[in-house]
Amino acid sequence: MTEPVEGYDLAVIGAGAGGLTAAMYGARLGLKTVVLEGMMPGGQVINAEKIENFPGFPDGLLGADLAPLIERQASDAGAEVRMFTEVESIESDEPYLSVNTPEGRVRARAVIVATGSDFASLGVDGEETFRGRGVSNCATCDGAFFMNETVALVGGGDSAMDEALTMAGFASRVIMLVRGDNLTGQALLRERVQENTKIEVRYGMTVTAITGGDSGVTGVRVLDSNSGEESDLDVTGVFIFVGTTPRSSYLSGFVDLDGGGHVETDMWMSTETPGLFAVGDIRSGSARQLVTSAGDGATAAIAAHRYIESRSWPE
Repeated sequence: MTEPVEGYDLAVIGAGAGGLTAAMYGARLGLKTVVLEGMMPGGQVINAEKIENFPGFPDGLLGADLAPLIERQASDAGAEVRMFTEVESIESDEPYLSVNTPEGRVRARAVIVATGSDFASLGVDGEETFRGRGVSNCATCDGAFFMNETVALVGGGDSAMDEALTMAGFASRVIMLVRGDNLTGQALLRERVQENTKIEVRYGMTVTAITGGDSGVTGVRVLDSNSGEESDLDVTGVFIFVGTTPRSSYLSGFVDLDGGGHVETDMWMSTETPGLFAVGDIRSGSARQLVTSAGDGATAAIAAHRYIESRSWPE
């Protein structure tokens, strides 16, 4: 039986802000466009409690509200958005590129990869054992389970501070465990964290284990880099925000990745592989901001359109 092959001008892998913006621009440029998303459209942004730094929304908005708006723009422009379609690999089908999924093969003249990133793990004992039973990467999703309790939050960047402020609306006490000597990221967030009486920031702290039992998390073990002493904190939840890792495993062997698993691109989001573009968190050098991912998507779609127009294609 011959494997089914569907033909498109542009295939976009991932339906976060970067992917959906790329699809919207591609469709508006007249390209037959499909978006392949392994889960629900929106990416990590759908879990954001409040987005305050996206242009045009001075009062802020929920991530769960922004994602459907961008999806609607892409769909209204003519892009086809497919949910729960996992991409297994990409391969050359000169002059096309083939995107392989469990449902069949999608052939396109250009492909934009926009699969974003996953939260990085601590890699300590108890982390995976208690995931979903006290260990979380989403205060918006799970905060209500820790009403009036004490929780630990690991990390000191923008995401960590955002989530700490969200958790302060649920928990009685939020202990931020920061490995370095200071909070990093936006000054506005630092001010809000430092002014919140429910948030306690402890610097020079490295988590070495997460402890618990049948009921879930009961504590976290930390090493104080200043004193060299290890101690246990009594908490019922541990929220982890220590960076991200790109979702790029499906590209391994097809395009070179840097040491962190990111795709190298030029200023037009082009990779070393003709017809392949990368946007957002998955690309090397990304600012990892919602607005810059959207900008990457628009740039890549324009570049993909120029690439398609510049080549000769068989009937």
